[in-house]
Amino acid sequence: MRQLALAFSDGAVVAKRNLIKIKRVPEVLIWTTMSPIMFVLLFAYVFGSSIEMPGVPYREYLIAGVFAQTVIFGSTFTGAGLAEDMTKGIIDRFRSLPMARSAVLFGRTASDILYNTTSIVVMSVTGLLVGWRINTSFVDALGGFLLLLLFSYAISWIMAFVGLKVSSVEMVNNASFMFIFPMTFIANTFVVQSELPGPLQTFAEWNPVSAVAQAAREAFGNLGDLPEPTVWSLRNPILYTLIWVGIILAVFVPLSVRQYKKSATR
Repeated sequence: MRQLALAFSDGAVVAKRNLIKIKRVPEVLIWTTMSPIMFVLLFAYVFGSSIEMPGVPYREYLIAGVFAQTVIFGSTFTGAGLAEDMTKGIIDRFRSLPMARSAVLFGRTASDILYNTTSIVVMSVTGLLVGWRINTSFVDALGGFLLLLLFSYAISWIMAFVGLKVSSVEMVNNASFMFIFPMTFIANTFVVQSELPGPLQTFAEWNPVSAVAQAAREAFGNLGDLPEPTVWSLRNPILYTLIWVGIILAVFVPLSVRQYKKSATR
């Protein structure tokens, strides 16, 4: 119990260190806030003008999908940050300190929750300006936001493993984009999954990103008169999302900690 408390205490110190870094590199926060605005405006005004969504205003349907995509992109900060610390030798300095081995990883993933929270706040304000509305209670909406953050936290552990495994920040970015783009576009993030052809539709129906977006739409009341999904994953999006969160954390937390222990100086 004492070791667990020390691990959380050390992790809090590392998280504070990562947040203080924002003062020294403010452009990180600037790009963190500008990207969500760009995504909302791009899809609302460029693609939204040519997409019709029977039963619900497209901009209301869209925002939850943009939320899901952006928080997943935000999780790449974990991998990039760890890769940068590895190349600069900072990880070796951490290893020389009397601190819990897992503290660096828990601190890194925890601090990145702030980045995603900032993105969600900025996207929410931008969404309200372009016509998005929350049609449910405050508690329901809060639950939707928390589920988005929880899923992004799980994805950040995948990125942590990648960041410790590859040799540079550039490789983290390339690897993460190859993973994130198909996961976020072959889903119901921007169009109803039933509009996708054959195998892509099946993939989208069981894609956890679709479940996150579906759960967020339910929480915000943005489904309108759309037909109820027929597959179990989208009829129970919250449960399906939580199952994926549990699987990802169960696999990638120990993998990341193990990789951190055996990573050598680069």
